[in-house]
Amino acid sequence: MFDISIIMPAYKEEDRLAVSLSKVIDYFANLKYQVEIIVVDDGSDDKTAAIASSFPGVKVLIQEVNKGKGAAVRRGMLEASGNFRLFTDADLSTPIYEFEKLYNLFKNGYDIVIGSRAIDYSMIKVHQPFYRELMGKTFNRIVQWLVVDGIQDTQCGFKGMSSKASIDIFSRCKIDGFGFDVELLYIANKLNYKIKEIPVEWYNDNRSKVNPIKDSIKMFAEILKIRKLHK
Repeated sequence: MFDISIIMPAYKEEDRLAVSLSKVIDYFANLKYQVEIIVVDDGSDDKTAAIASSFPGVKVLIQEVNKGKGAAVRRGMLEASGNFRLFTDADLSTPIYEFEKLYNLFKNGYDIVIGSRAIDYSMIKVHQPFYRELMGKTFNRIVQWLVVDGIQDTQCGFKGMSSKASIDIFSRCKIDGFGFDVELLYIANKLNYKIKEIPVEWYNDNRSKVNPIKDSIKMFAEILKIRKLHK
C-alpha cells in the first residue's frame, strides 16, 4: 500500500508529458511519502505511452481506444493502491506543489478535497481566453442549479480523495467524458462524503485539447443524464 497515488490521464501528450512527469517525480523525491505515479494513456496514437514508460517506476495503463477523460481517470483511481489518490491533468495546469494543501485537509478528516479556480481568482496566474472563462462560469451555474449545489468549480482537474471514497465513488461512475467530475461529486454528496473545496494556483495552457463548443455540448448532455443514472 502506498501513501499517495498520483493519477495522470493522458491523450496525445507526447509534447508535455515528459516535463510534467519530471516535475512530479522531483517534487515527491524530497518528501517522505511512499508514492506511486500512474499514467493512463487514453488510446493515444503518438508516443505518449512510450514516454511514460521511459520513466522508471511509473505505472502505465493503456486504453486500447480513446474512451474519454472520465474513463481514463476512473481506471487509474480504481487500479491505484494509495491511501490518498490524486488525479491531475497531464499539463499540470495546477502545479504539483499544490498537492500539500489537499493532503493536509485529507489528514484533518476530509474524504474528498478538490482544487478550485473560482474561490480566489487571484490564484489564476494565466487566464483562459475570456470566452472560455465565461463558458466555464455559465456551465458551473447550470451544474449548481441542476446537479451539484455548493461547489463553485466542479471542473478543475486537481482532485484528491481517500482510497475508500475512490473505490466507492468510481465503481459507480458511468460517464466517460468531461462530465465525470460532476458525476463523481454528485455521487459523493449522495454517499455523504465530507468534501472540501480549496483555492489552488492555476495556469492556462493554450494547447488544451478541450473544444469549447463541441465538448461543452457533450458535457451538458452528460450532466443531464446524471440524476437518471444514479436514482
